[in-house]
Amino acid sequence: MPKYMTGSEIRTAFIEFFKSKGHTHVPSSSLVPHNDPTLLFTNAGMNQFKDTFLGLEKRDYSRAVTAQKCVRAGGKHNDLEEVGFTARHHTFFEMMGNFSFGDYFKEEALAYAWEFITSPEWLGLPKERLWVSIYKDDDEAFDVWHNKVGVPADRIVRLGEKDNFWRMGDTGPCGPCSEIFWDMGPEHACDHPKGCAIDTCGCDRWREFWNNVFMQYNQTAEGLVPLERTGVDTGLGLERMATIMQGVWSNWEIDLWKPIFARIAELSGRTYGDGPEAVPFRVIADHARCCTFLIADGVRFSNEGRGYVMRRILRRAVRFGRNLGFTGPFIWQVAGAVADVMGDAYPEVRAELPTIQEELRREEERFFRTLEQGMARLEEILRNMRQDGKSTVSGQDAFVLYDTYGFPLDIVRDVAREHGFTVDEQGYQAAMAEQKARARAARDVSYVTEAQTRIAAHLESVAPTAFVGYTELSAEGRVLAVFDEEGNPTGAGAGSSVVIVLDRTPFYAEGGGQVGDTGCIVAEGLTVEVEDCRKLPSGHHLHYGTVQQGFLEVGQRVEAQVDAGKRRATQKNHTATHLLHKALRAVLGTHVHQAGSLVAPDRLRFDFAHTGPMTPEQIAAVEEMVNGEIEAAEPVTWTEMPIDEAKALGAMALFGEKYGDVVRVVSVGDGWSRELCGGCHVSNTSQIQYFKVISESGIGGGVRRIEAATGAGVIRHLEEAQARAAEAQEQLRGRVKELEKELEQLRAKLAASETGSLVERAREVGGIKVVAGTAPVATMDDLRNMTDVIRDKLGSGVVVLGAVAGDGKVNLVAAVTKDLAGRVHAGKLIKEVAQICGGGGGGRPDMATAGGKNPERLGEALNAVPRLLGEQLGL
Repeated sequence: MPKYMTGSEIRTAFIEFFKSKGHTHVPSSSLVPHNDPTLLFTNAGMNQFKDTFLGLEKRDYSRAVTAQKCVRAGGKHNDLEEVGFTARHHTFFEMMGNFSFGDYFKEEALAYAWEFITSPEWLGLPKERLWVSIYKDDDEAFDVWHNKVGVPADRIVRLGEKDNFWRMGDTGPCGPCSEIFWDMGPEHACDHPKGCAIDTCGCDRWREFWNNVFMQYNQTAEGLVPLERTGVDTGLGLERMATIMQGVWSNWEIDLWKPIFARIAELSGRTYGDGPEAVPFRVIADHARCCTFLIADGVRFSNEGRGYVMRRILRRAVRFGRNLGFTGPFIWQVAGAVADVMGDAYPEVRAELPTIQEELRREEERFFRTLEQGMARLEEILRNMRQDGKSTVSGQDAFVLYDTYGFPLDIVRDVAREHGFTVDEQGYQAAMAEQKARARAARDVSYVTEAQTRIAAHLESVAPTAFVGYTELSAEGRVLAVFDEEGNPTGAGAGSSVVIVLDRTPFYAEGGGQVGDTGCIVAEGLTVEVEDCRKLPSGHHLHYGTVQQGFLEVGQRVEAQVDAGKRRATQKNHTATHLLHKALRAVLGTHVHQAGSLVAPDRLRFDFAHTGPMTPEQIAAVEEMVNGEIEAAEPVTWTEMPIDEAKALGAMALFGEKYGDVVRVVSVGDGWSRELCGGCHVSNTSQIQYFKVISESGIGGGVRRIEAATGAGVIRHLEEAQARAAEAQEQLRGRVKELEKELEQLRAKLAASETGSLVERAREVGGIKVVAGTAPVATMDDLRNMTDVIRDKLGSGVVVLGAVAGDGKVNLVAAVTKDLAGRVHAGKLIKEVAQICGGGGGGRPDMATAGGKNPERLGEALNAVPRLLGEQLGL
C-alpha cells in the first residue's frame, strides 16, 4: 500500500516537486473564465493558459505548475443528477497540472510524472500497480515509457483517438495524450467477456488519475499540421489521487470531505453512513463546496448564465436536505466547514465567508418559500384526486410542479406514495420531452431559463426586435407578444407582471456588463412600468414590467420611453469603464485584461486580472489618467466593421461577449481606447464630468475588482463619505467622553482600594500614626481627595501622599488631623519633603501642597517623611 497522504499534502507535494524542476507556481485562476465566452466556468487547468498555447499571449516563464479549482456543471456538463450517486462525480474539483510552453516535451513530461508518483520522497507508489496508455500511433511515447522510464511493454496500452487524442476544438492545437492508471487490485476485476483490462472493459478497477497531453499539431480544414512550438498540458485530479494515497475506493471517503460531512451531521442530527443514506450528505457537501467557491469568485444567484446554474446546484442540495429533516436554511452554515477545509489553499474562500454565507442564506430562504408553495399546490392536487376517486397523479401535473416550483419527480413521487397515490411517470417524461422538442425547434443556442425557453418557442416565426436606442430614447412600436412570468402567452390587466416583445424599441437589453434600461411603455389608457430589458439570442428584446393601468394585448400601438436620466448616467459609467481599462493596462501592465464588469446608473464595477493589490499611488495614477481624458473632451465614436478589420486596428474584446462577423467598435479620441462593444456611451468624454475610484479589492485568485463612480455619483460618494466621517467623529467624541468617565471611575476604585492598603501600612512616630506613600492618581485634586479619605480613616495622624502627574512633575500633599494642631505643621513638613524632589511648597498647618521636578526621587522623599516628622516633634 502507498503511504498515507492528506489531500493538502498531495497538493503541496505536487507544487513543490515541479517547482524543483524549474516550474513557476501560478495561482489558480478564477472560476469565472476571463475573456472566454465559450466557457461557463473554468473547467480545466489549461483554461488560463489557452491564449499562451494558441500563441496569442507571451508569459515570462516557459514552465508552469498549478492547482486549479474547477467546476463542471451546466453547458455540456449536464450530469448534475449523477453527483452523490457515483464514486467520482463532482461539480467542484481540483485539477493539478504541469505545463510546458515550447520548452520540454514528451520525454521530460513522462519522466517527471513517473518520478513524482514512484519516488519514495514524493508519492512512492509501487510501480507494479501502475499502467499507462498511449495513442495507438504514438511510437515516440512508447519509446519514452518503455526504454527510458522503464515501464514493461505489457503494461503500456495503445488506445484510439476517442481516448488518447486531445483536441481543443474543430480547429486549433491538438495532439496525442498518455494516461496513467492505478490498478485497484484483481479482487475488483469485472467479468467482461474479453477479460478485465484497460482496453476492454475500462471498469472501476483501473483508475485513470493523470493525463499528459502533447500539443504537437494544429488541426486545420486540410488536416493535421505539425506545430513549430510544441507544448505539454497535464491534468492530475486531486480527489482521485487522494483515493489512491488514502487506500479508499470512493472519492467521498477522502479526508477533504470528512469535516464537511461532520458539520452536516451536527446540523441535522443524522449520521453519515455507507448506504443510500449517504447520498444526501454527499450531494449537500459537494454542492455547498461548489457554491461557496463560485460566490467567492463573484458569481451571484440569478435567472441566467452562471447564476442560474449555481441556483440549480443550490436548490438540488436544498431538496436533498429535506431528506435529512431540514426545514429551513442550513447550507450557509455548511459553508463554514468548507472554508475551514479549503481556506489555507484558497484564502479567498475564508476572506469572503461572510458574503458567501449571506448569499446562501438569502437564496435558501427564497427557495424554502417556493417549496412551501409547491407543497401547497401538490396537496391541493391530491385532495382533488381523492374527491374524484383517482389514484394516479397525472404526468402533466407532475411536470407543472417541476416546471413552476422546481419540484423534481422524486419529491412528487415520495409525497404521493405517503398519501397512497402513484405518479404517471411516463406521462411526465412525455411532457418533458415535448417541452425539450419545442425548445430545440426554437433555438440555435441554449436559453438560460425555462420561461425564456418557452418564450423563444413562441417567437420562432416572429421577426426580431429592431433596436433604435443608440440614437433615440423614445420610439413608437407595436406589441408583438405578451407573456406572463412563466413564459405563457397572455393578455394582462393592472397589477400583472408581464414580459413584452415589441417590433422596435429604444430599450437597451442587458449585455456586455451594462444593465438593461428601465422606463415605461404607454398608450392611451395604458401604462406599463418597465423594470428590466433582456435579449434572447434570437434578437427579441424582452421588456420585463408591471401593468400600472389599462389592459395590454398583442397588436397595440405603444410608445416605449426609456428613463433618460438613468440611461445618461449609465452611459457615463460605461464609457468610464473603457477609459479605466486602458488606464489600468498603462499603469499596471498589458497583462491586465477584463474579467467581468457591471455598468449601472449609480456605479460601475470592473474586474480585471492582476496578481496583487494596487498601491495608493497606482490608484491615484489611474484616476489621474482617466480624469485627464475626461478633461481633454475627447470625442467618443462608434462604427461597425468586419471583425478581422477590428482586430487589425487593435480593438480589445470585452469579457463574456460573443462576436459575429461584423462588430461594433467604440473608440475614444484618435484610438486612445478602442474596444468591441455593443453598449451605450457618451458622445464626448467631458460628459462624464469626473471619475473617482471608490474601492479596490481582490475577489479571487489573480482577479481584482474596482468599484468607481462618475459625474453626480462622485458628488454623492463624497457627500456620503463626509457624512460618514462626521458621524464617526461624533461617535468618537462620545466614546472619548465615555472612556474618560470610565477612567475616572476606575481611578476612584483604584484609589479607594489603595487607601485601605496605605492605612494598613501606617507607621508610628512619637505615638503619632503616619501614612506616607504614592497614589495612583494623575491630578492634584484627586491627590487631595485621596489624602482626605485616608486622614478620615486614620482618625488621628499625619498623611503625606505623592504622585507623578501627566507632565512628568511631582505632586505632593500633606494633611494633619485636628487633634495634632500645634504639634505638627503640614506646610513645614511638605516643604521639606518637596525639597528632596527638587521643588518647594507649603500651606496651612492642617493641609498643604507642594511640587517637585525630579519624579525619580519621589520614593526617597516619601521614605524621609518619618524622619522629618520626628525632627519636627523634637525626637
